[in-house]
Amino acid sequence: MSARPAVMSWSSGKDSALALHRARQDPSLQIVALLSTFNQDAGRVAIHGTGRAVARAQAAALGLPLIEVDLPDPCPNAEYEARIGAATRALLADGVRDWVFGDLFLADVRAYREAQLAPHGIAAHFPLWGSDTTALAHEMLAAGVEAHLVTLDPRHLPPALCGTRYDAAFLNALPAGVDPCGERGEFHTLVANAPGFAHRLDLLRGQTVQRGGLVCTDFTLAPAA
Repeated sequence: MSARPAVMSWSSGKDSALALHRARQDPSLQIVALLSTFNQDAGRVAIHGTGRAVARAQAAALGLPLIEVDLPDPCPNAEYEARIGAATRALLADGVRDWVFGDLFLADVRAYREAQLAPHGIAAHFPLWGSDTTALAHEMLAAGVEAHLVTLDPRHLPPALCGTRYDAAFLNALPAGVDPCGERGEFHTLVANAPGFAHRLDLLRGQTVQRGGLVCTDFTLAPAA
């Protein structure tokens, strides 16, 4: 039986990168595109704050097209569902019936995704679901995922950690109660290299600011030599 075409929900961070890696090892699936949601005014990936140019460079390094769904800010749920629905119908027209997500254990988020896709006949896949996050974090590093913290919640982590590498030293220094994968929203990451990348991205660390109660560090692509 031939592999079914699937789309990968792409946050630009480490969980998406490892979920994509696992999905690409599944012989029943063929990832044919990434899909990211962007703040239409800022041109940044929702929550992670990744600039459009960086997200496009990630997709190019992975050899996949990037489907960009622009959302207003604020975005009422009805508007979100309308815009995602339009993207879903376009995917259906291209023969996509499978959608991969990097979620780990937020059951309400999984249930919402499945409920939104089921009427379209699209199956949702969660390659990382239920994983032990300590083991998963070390698996990411062993697999060659290179990432930086791009947003963090200062209620859980010192602001000075924003922009730093997601590595063994970071994991070893995590305060008690902070999930090693940041799955409860403690932090989010930006991937510069991961399994499947044709080359690592040369990223420049920019300004760190406070935005919406979070600490955010900007990264841009280094100019071509």
